[in-house]
Amino acid sequence: MFRRMASTYLVLTTLPARAQALALARTLVEEKLAACCNVLGEVQSIYRWKGAVHSDAEVLCVIKTTVKRFAALKARIQALHPYEVPEIIALPIAAGHAPYLAWLASAVRPGPSAARGSRAARARRRPGA
Repeated sequence: MFRRMASTYLVLTTLPARAQALALARTLVEEKLAACCNVLGEVQSIYRWKGAVHSDAEVLCVIKTTVKRFAALKARIQALHPYEVPEIIALPIAAGHAPYLAWLASAVRPGPSAARGSRAARARRRPGA
């Protein structure tokens, strides 16, 4: 069962080190700004900055949130991010598995946590990350 859902975002950001990416991800989820953050392996970024072309290893974070929580999430990323101009790109989730999208929305809603307990218990209660 899939449902159209333009009220959710998939947000991308990169960080210079895995430890920084993991710390950011944990903070965003603990503060209910993100339902889930996937910290991916190293990526090689080639970009132009201040007139020169650079190539650096970075860690990509894929963050799931709602449109309503995006402004606060963006502000928090900016406050915690080590870059002068961090990448913060929000892509609308046009459609998805309805139970997962409902879980995503409930996980960032202020109030009691959407999922508690061990990782195995959370896996049984939520549709997936």
